[in-house]
Amino acid sequence: MRLTSLFIFLGSSLLLSCTQQETTLIERIKKSGELRIITRYSPTTYFEGPEGHAGIEHDLAQLFATRLGVDANFILPENFNQLLSLISEGEADIAAAGITVTEKRKHWMRFAPAYQEITEQLIYRSGTRRPKNIDDLSEGILEVLHGSSHIETLSTHRQNHFDLQWLTSDTLSSDELIELVDLQLIDYTVADSNQFTLYRQLYPKLHVAFDISKPRKLAWALNKSEDSTLYDEVTKFFEEIKDNGVLERLIEKNFGHAKTFNYVGNCTFRRHIKQRLPALRPFFEAAAQQYNLDWRLLAAIGYQESHWNPKAVSPTGVRGIMMLTQGTAKQLKVKNRLDPKESIFGGAQYFSQRIKKMPERIPEPDRSWMALAAYNIGFGHLEDARILTEQQKGDPDSWLDIRQKLPLLSQKKWYKKTKHGYARGREPVIYVKNIRNYYDLLVWLTKEEQVETDSTEPLALEKEVPAL
Repeated sequence: MRLTSLFIFLGSSLLLSCTQQETTLIERIKKSGELRIITRYSPTTYFEGPEGHAGIEHDLAQLFATRLGVDANFILPENFNQLLSLISEGEADIAAAGITVTEKRKHWMRFAPAYQEITEQLIYRSGTRRPKNIDDLSEGILEVLHGSSHIETLSTHRQNHFDLQWLTSDTLSSDELIELVDLQLIDYTVADSNQFTLYRQLYPKLHVAFDISKPRKLAWALNKSEDSTLYDEVTKFFEEIKDNGVLERLIEKNFGHAKTFNYVGNCTFRRHIKQRLPALRPFFEAAAQQYNLDWRLLAAIGYQESHWNPKAVSPTGVRGIMMLTQGTAKQLKVKNRLDPKESIFGGAQYFSQRIKKMPERIPEPDRSWMALAAYNIGFGHLEDARILTEQQKGDPDSWLDIRQKLPLLSQKKWYKKTKHGYARGREPVIYVKNIRNYYDLLVWLTKEEQVETDSTEPLALEKEVPAL
């Protein structure tokens, strides 16, 4: 009897041991209810925006965690080099941090399918000597991020340019190195092209001297484990969001509006922030609070409309800060369009009405971008563009798809088929892009302010990501 019990005990123990060994990585993640994601704080990856956490890595990771039915737990190490070490040691499940795929890194981490392509660029400041090639870098201070792919690229160049030297920083981020170039504390740094696309708006005196690399891939990194279950799920995820257009929309959401850059316009905007905005800001803040908007978005609309000139008048008769038509002003009970307070409150009410008029199924931020287009071109013409988009197999609830079809409203072949006829369809596309740029700059320039209402007010732009 004792021998039988012993066999039963040993058999049960062996079965339990096998069961434990057969538990896969993806099963452990689902059981724990948490996906551990290492990332870094940057506008190109993960950051605290006016509506909460944002950035393309944040959006992608949240989508993937939702797909698994778990929570996304973001881990922010002290520096980039530590980030790479932690993922190679298996201290997290995924590194989603704008990591460049290199042959050297492939030896000690596993890369998921690439989601974006960039080039590495040499950055310098206007007013200083522009380097024309690698040899010119010997005449200045070049500093790059410790552990970055930029060092691998520079090391390759050094094989043919023996005098090439650089400093490495393990305490500053790549974003802070860009700022040092702007402050002229160092002469040069290296940035990925997607990163500089965003930062050239914030630092208009910085420029690209030349590319130092060929196009390179960005991808998530995973621990190089024999268990491929998590890797397989990540691969399926990226294949799916590439096929259904979600990846393209996320890239457009995070980078699309920053692709065009006007140096003179950027500098003028900054000057007007100092000279014109202070007198108008109380009105923007009060109107935004009344209509549940972000005052910086409202101010960006006002700047696009009038450059914050209270006496602005167009040849077509629209006037004031928010450039209201006479009919719109009458509808909104605005008695004097040239009165800054009346104009701003009227514009806020009108924009709020455009947002509420959008179908509830349209997610943010697409909902707000379409409301801006309707503010510019009229709701009827926007609806015509949405119908054309749907007829041509696009998504009528996606701003990315809508903005591609709006220009068709100026072509007879298409506008004759619409309810509201001809419209200058390119104008709202440019209009929305400009406002997004102004809004980003206002957010960045006011990011250190502690506004009590930020944590309690409902905002117009709740950055959600589309469901798969």
